[in-house]
Amino acid sequence: MQVGTGKSILNGIAIGKLKLYKKKNTVISTADAADPAAEEARFEAARAKAIDQQTALYEKALDEAGEDIAEVFNIHAMMLDDDDFVDTIKEIINGQHKCAEYAVKTAGDNQAAVFAAMDDPYLQARSADVIDIAQAMLDILQGVDNASLQGTEPSILVAEDLAPSETVRMDKSLLLGFITREGSSNSHTAILARSMNIPALIQCKEIQDDWDGKMAVVDGYNACVYVDPTPDLLESLTKRQQEDQKKQALLSELKGKPNTTLDGKTINVFANIGGMGDVGAVQQNDAGGVGLFRTEFVYLNCKDFPTEDYQFEAYKQVLESLAPKKVVVRTCDIGADKTVDYMKLDHEDNPALGYRAIRICLTRRDFFKTQLRALLRASAYGNMSIMFPMITSLRELQDAKAILEECKQELTAEGKKFSDNIEVGTMIETPAAVLIADDLAAECDFFSIGTNDLTQYTCALDRQNAKLEPFFDPHHPAVLKAIQMTIEAGHRHGIWVGICGELGADTALTETFLRMGVDELSMNAKSILPVRKIIRSVNLSKPSAKNV
Repeated sequence: MQVGTGKSILNGIAIGKLKLYKKKNTVISTADAADPAAEEARFEAARAKAIDQQTALYEKALDEAGEDIAEVFNIHAMMLDDDDFVDTIKEIINGQHKCAEYAVKTAGDNQAAVFAAMDDPYLQARSADVIDIAQAMLDILQGVDNASLQGTEPSILVAEDLAPSETVRMDKSLLLGFITREGSSNSHTAILARSMNIPALIQCKEIQDDWDGKMAVVDGYNACVYVDPTPDLLESLTKRQQEDQKKQALLSELKGKPNTTLDGKTINVFANIGGMGDVGAVQQNDAGGVGLFRTEFVYLNCKDFPTEDYQFEAYKQVLESLAPKKVVVRTCDIGADKTVDYMKLDHEDNPALGYRAIRICLTRRDFFKTQLRALLRASAYGNMSIMFPMITSLRELQDAKAILEECKQELTAEGKKFSDNIEVGTMIETPAAVLIADDLAAECDFFSIGTNDLTQYTCALDRQNAKLEPFFDPHHPAVLKAIQMTIEAGHRHGIWVGICGELGADTALTETFLRMGVDELSMNAKSILPVRKIIRSVNLSKPSAKNV
């Protein structure tokens, strides 16, 4: 048995024979072209045909993956119409007297290199899109048809990399999964794989030609592939795959159904995300929206302070992809166990009680304003709510709101658009916040209870300390009472109250939270359907079965 490791795109299991996906190598002439005008005409004909192809791919992706994913191919068509890109190709043809193939390949490689060198991971991933559209024109110019490369039997494809157009063209009934040596988790191919529920492994450097035709298992949970797995391992992973298929059947059964109890109470069931890479899971699991967008991952993925424009693009992309669903964005929660070198935070003996989250933001106003301005600008592209983490006093909430208002005034003066309808809320994750919840509720539109930190601070237990694990009880009566008090305080002031910590996904407490009157539960996307099933089985007009 051989084991290859990489980066998983989707938690799932794919079992089947491996098939190497090798494109035909074609030679591009570097010799001078005898008739540049004829070469330019060939290029224009290929470009027009490539645009038609992208339009057809848009229609196919729209049917198979939804509008958000299909939009990739509209973008490709616009790239093919980009004046700078087209002019560069024509300049190579006419100025250097090269053939159309050489000009397209050179311009495409150069443009892709520019994207690949950028600091922004999203823009880096666009390098693959440029290569994709350039390859589409090259295939047309050279009469190459790669449509038959997938084969006619169900298989796990193995390739150096896959372009978005290649992924969409494939017969999904024959595509069990794929493994690539290259690739990015931010690429449109990866997004397509997630949205279409295809287990995939990228950046697998152990790929070998002799894998072709061998039995294999792609284990998305452990980010590896087993080639010629042992009988015991194959049996174990087959069972895991069958469990996933049962969950998928649950998805089909519950998708589109309301989160409504037997007696008619409906609550929102949202997903927690860290960025664009999680959007596919939100859609796949039919979340009603996002109850916690952890924006600190934007900071953790950068080597220096992310600029306003960088953040704007990151937030805008998520909001556009999920519109009109609500996206509740938590402002930067750096500190404690989440640190970045460029912020030069001092070492602290007790970081959980130290300089973190809103405390950093309120003392580094320029840092905070950069994020708030980016969030406000992105709000024009979707349905955004903003919440502040680690609030322990009314003054902190008021100061944070004042800075937000200052940013609104600046953007208005600059003529930059933003939504006029942004809910502003606060996290409730400390005993202090619970005890002044009435005061906080009078100043905001919603509460979101962060049960991870609330448990830590209520029980005086460091959740990062493994030695304390036997003492860590998220079901502690004091924690549940704090949640109840928060919900009641919020409702006294007419605001909605949600739970976005790990307890939101704890099906042992779902009915308890419903009886407390919670309005929203937010969790990892995979937990949405099991929680929905419980909600739909509860009758709040009758006593709990646990108490009978």
